[in-house]
Amino acid sequence: MADHERQAHIIELARGIPFGWLTTIDGNGRLVARPMSPREITDDGVIWYFAERDSRDAHEIEANPSVGVTLHSGSTFVSFAGTADVVDDPVRKDELWDASVEAWLPDGPQSPNAVLIRVTVETGEYWDTPGGRVATLISFVKAKLTGERYDGGENETVTL
Repeated sequence: MADHERQAHIIELARGIPFGWLTTIDGNGRLVARPMSPREITDDGVIWYFAERDSRDAHEIEANPSVGVTLHSGSTFVSFAGTADVVDDPVRKDELWDASVEAWLPDGPQSPNAVLIRVTVETGEYWDTPGGRVATLISFVKAKLTGERYDGGENETVTL
């Protein structure tokens, strides 16, 4: 698979996963992960989230922009590493807003406390088992019966 095909594939896998984890680095250098729902993942590897201006994740990103994003659904796992920044763009907030965000930001996209987190992905890795859980179970059973190593499906590291 060519580089551009791997890039497109990891983006498509990620787009199919509605929830994941955004990991930042706190003031003591520790990793902190919190559940987040991407609002958009662009073709060139930019992931957009909503956040509160005064949230820990926004403050941690402003202090140290290195972040990780992990997404998992069924038998698909995607991990990204990149840099993030806090963006206050009224037009972009309107474009990305939907009713599900109101649970965290009930005053709407133009609330003074509503900001966006933009993650610019540098690298990613994915693990995908076509056929889902049934194929995974069959591979586990096959490995156990034959004594051969488990074949976990597709695994690629991608530079974006």
